[in-house]
Amino acid sequence: MSEDRKLLEPMATVVSIALRILLGLLTVGVVFNVVRGSWGNGIVCAIDDSAVSSTAPGGFSPEPGANVASVPQYCAEDPGTPLRFLDELGALPSMLLLISSLFLLHRLLQAAARDGVYTAHTASRLRLLGWWLLLGSLVAEVIEANAKAALLAELAKEADFTAGAWLTFWSFPYMAVLTGLGLLTFARITRAGTVMREDLEGVV
Repeated sequence: MSEDRKLLEPMATVVSIALRILLGLLTVGVVFNVVRGSWGNGIVCAIDDSAVSSTAPGGFSPEPGANVASVPQYCAEDPGTPLRFLDELGALPSMLLLISSLFLLHRLLQAAARDGVYTAHTASRLRLLGWWLLLGSLVAEVIEANAKAALLAELAKEADFTAGAWLTFWSFPYMAVLTGLGLLTFARITRAGTVMREDLEGVV
């Protein structure tokens, strides 16, 4: 399968290195925070993008023809565990999705290099990665938007955590969804290529 392995480069090497670096940095960060005991320190802030004011804040001088807007940022100097949980939940799902997607891609490339590109196993792994990116990006975005809306509702009196409050913080993950759809399409192409190769081998 040396030819298939060459087809997967340099993607296989780049993904392998990126996954190792990311896991290494994550491990170092966790160990560093545990050693320092800094899990409970720092402030927690929430920005209300829906309350932009045209009143220019002091200390800022825009160029002629430009305006300075004010965006309120609410911070809790001594937040408790619930606020810290909401703050972490506002970014954690995307990080977990990135790491898990890199892991699945790494496994896919390893299996394709070992067993071949045009195999049913490779097509199945492509389909799994496609669905993981497609659904995972949507779920992660909804969770993070709800966490940010809930955090703002806890810090700002005029903000309420209603059924539609999270829509203010939600943005559609276009690239992740399009990539997931593309992987599902390539999974079908790979599956078709596998069937064609098996038919040709049967004829020969």
